[in-house]
Amino acid sequence: MNIKQIENKYFMHTYKRNNLVIKKAKNQFIWDENGKKYLDFFAGISVCNVGHCNDAVVKAAKMQLDDFTHVSNLYYMPVQVKLGEELVKRAFHGARVFFSNSGAEANECAIKLARKWGCLNPSKSGNRNRYEIICFNNSFHGRTIATLSATGQQKFHEYLKPLQEKFVFAEINNINSVKKIVNDKTVAVMIEPVQGEGGVVPANKTFLKNLRKFCDDKNLLLIFDEIQCGIGRTGKFYAFENYDINPDIVTMAKSLANGLPLGATIAGKECAETFVYGDHGSTFGGNPVSCAAALAVLKIMDAKFLSNSVKVARYLCEKLEDLRKKRTVIKEIRGIGLILGIDLKVNGQKIVDYCLDKGLIINCTHDTVLRLLPPLIITKADVDCAIKILGEVLECAIF
Repeated sequence: MNIKQIENKYFMHTYKRNNLVIKKAKNQFIWDENGKKYLDFFAGISVCNVGHCNDAVVKAAKMQLDDFTHVSNLYYMPVQVKLGEELVKRAFHGARVFFSNSGAEANECAIKLARKWGCLNPSKSGNRNRYEIICFNNSFHGRTIATLSATGQQKFHEYLKPLQEKFVFAEINNINSVKKIVNDKTVAVMIEPVQGEGGVVPANKTFLKNLRKFCDDKNLLLIFDEIQCGIGRTGKFYAFENYDINPDIVTMAKSLANGLPLGATIAGKECAETFVYGDHGSTFGGNPVSCAAALAVLKIMDAKFLSNSVKVARYLCEKLEDLRKKRTVIKEIRGIGLILGIDLKVNGQKIVDYCLDKGLIINCTHDTVLRLLPPLIITKADVDCAIKILGEVLECAIF
């Protein structure tokens, strides 16, 4: 049996895999088992932001492997403590961090923290029984039962009901839709600054500023899920830096350790100190090898690195807009930094398949949106190559 047949026999059928067997990946490129080279504009779902097998990240992980791989969170690990310090310093004053393994876990931590905080911090009317969290239609927060309950897409809920209660949904970029559903039991608002799985839909700056003020007025926590759009992808290390506001809690994962499993939940001091001994934990959260890799990522992502990614992102947006004018099948280009969506008038999966045949790796989400999440190290030459392939496919493909 070949590898595809073996996978089909022994694996649960949870992934609709592309017809690609990976042999090697380096920087912005992937090679298959036959030696064919692909330009990767997906980065493992916004994971390998500093490129596949980045030399500094690999070196840091290998060095930590030589020291120890796991000792548990019952002991102090210098590499973990250093990473926590660096992340908090880049976030907001007085914050605290909790490490987990994934984005869903980071969001679970945020949900638990918010609900305990709601019990200890009453509403303005004195209600201490606060647990309801406002989320948004088309959001995606993870695949555990709690984070699926917070996800505003019914297709992820099928066959899993009853889900966890007391998550309600508003419309992104519509502050009135938030105000209509707030009540005395509301404790927090949870939002992705850019909805990735929901079709690459950015929250606008005015809306987020109004949302921050609304949360302050109502004594609610504001939670930013930056799992897909964080760690430099929007041109800032944290996506919230683009909006001149601070959330009370920010979650991250995916690209934090550039391919190794690591999630983090960062909360302001007052909120973070709601958790005390025994309230939360994780066996593998903050694994030292992952933390070493993440520290290397942070060293790479200095101001010069982010500035260059912004320049390439602008160039990519310009080229995509030029392409939109030439290809009537494109409805809209949207996004921020290097998280971009090409909204089509047709289903986009065939486009993804045709691009793969021509050596370009992209993704389709929300049925009609081509999602571009390239490593932040791409060049203008890479953009030109991707645009050429997209142009050819969109011109010649049979829809």
